[in-house]
Amino acid sequence: MVPEPPFEHVLRLTDQRGIFEHADGVAPRYECGYCLDDAARALIVACRQQPMTPTVEKLAAVYLRFVVRAQAVDGRCHNRLDRHGRWADRPGTGDWWGRALWGLGTAAARSPEQPIRDVALARFDLSAARRSPYLHSMAFASLGAAEVLTAYPGHRPALGLLTATVSLAGRPDFSSEWPWPQPRLTYANAAIAEALIAAGWGLADGDVLADGLGLLGWLLDLETFDGHLSVTPVGGWAPGEPRPAFDQQPIEAAVLADACLRAFELTGDHRWADGLDRAIGWFLGDNDSQLALYDATTGGGCDALTPHGRNTNQGAESTLAMVSTMQHAADRSRRGRRLSSVGT
Repeated sequence: MVPEPPFEHVLRLTDQRGIFEHADGVAPRYECGYCLDDAARALIVACRQQPMTPTVEKLAAVYLRFVVRAQAVDGRCHNRLDRHGRWADRPGTGDWWGRALWGLGTAAARSPEQPIRDVALARFDLSAARRSPYLHSMAFASLGAAEVLTAYPGHRPALGLLTATVSLAGRPDFSSEWPWPQPRLTYANAAIAEALIAAGWGLADGDVLADGLGLLGWLLDLETFDGHLSVTPVGGWAPGEPRPAFDQQPIEAAVLADACLRAFELTGDHRWADGLDRAIGWFLGDNDSQLALYDATTGGGCDALTPHGRNTNQGAESTLAMVSTMQHAADRSRRGRRLSSVGT
C-alpha cells in the first residue's frame, strides 16, 4: 500500500524561519541551522501538494519567505543561515541558486494564491537574469523555468535559462559508451536529463528533447539492477567502479521519479512509467538492501541506504525527497491504476 504524502516530519523540522537541514534521528539539529537548498526543495513539495491544505499553505509561505530573503539585489543567493538568523556565506550561483529558481518557478505556476504567484514570478525574474557555470545549477534553474512556462507561455527569462542550459550541456555522443555530459555520475543526476527534456519541450526543439530522453534512458538502465533501482552512491560512480555501491541517497531516486514522470507525460512511453514505479519502490524497500527508506511511524525519510542498513537520521533533504516521490505515487493512485498500465 503506497502511503499518502506525509508532512508530519516536515512540520517537525520547520519553524517560523524555515526548515532545519539536519536531524539526529527525528529531532531537528538546531545548531546546524538552515540552507536555501532545503527551503527551495520544501517550497517545491508544498506547492505540488494537491489538494493544498491550510497547513501546507502556511508551510509554503514560510519557505517562500526564506527563498526571497536569501536573494541578493543582483539575483545571486545566499545558502546557509545559522540558527540565529545570520547568513554564514556570500551570495553565489551554486546549486542553491538553481534550486531557488526551481522553487520560485513552481510557486509562480502552482500556488493557489495569486499574491504568492506574483511575488514568486517577480523573484524568479530577478535571479533568472544570472547564469551559473555549473551544469547542475543551470539544470535546477531550468526545471523552474519549465514550471513558469506552463503558466506563462513565451516568458523570456525562462526561455533564456533553457537556452543557456542546452548550450552548457552540449550534445551527447550516443555512439560512445559514456554519453553523459560529465566524466562521472555525481549527484541528482537525472535532473540534468530532465532539464534537457524540459528544454526540448519549452523551446520546441525535438533534437534537445531526444537528447534528454536518451540520457534518461541510459541512466535508468545503468541504475537498474535485477529489476530494482540501484542508484549512484554519494561518492559518485564511473565505469570500472563496483556496483552496487553505497551510501545511496534518497535524492537520486526522487530526481529519477521526477524525470520519468515528465518523460511519460510528454511521450506516453511505458518505459518511463516503469521507471517511476521503480523510484517509488526504492523508498518502500525494493532496493539493494530490501529496506524501506520511508518511516511510517514518523512520516520521515531516512538519510541513506548503507552497506549495513539504513542511516536512521531523517534530515530535510531525505524527507523531502521521499515526500516528493510519494506525491507522484499518490497522484498515480488517485487515477486508479499504475502508470505502467496506462493504455493497456
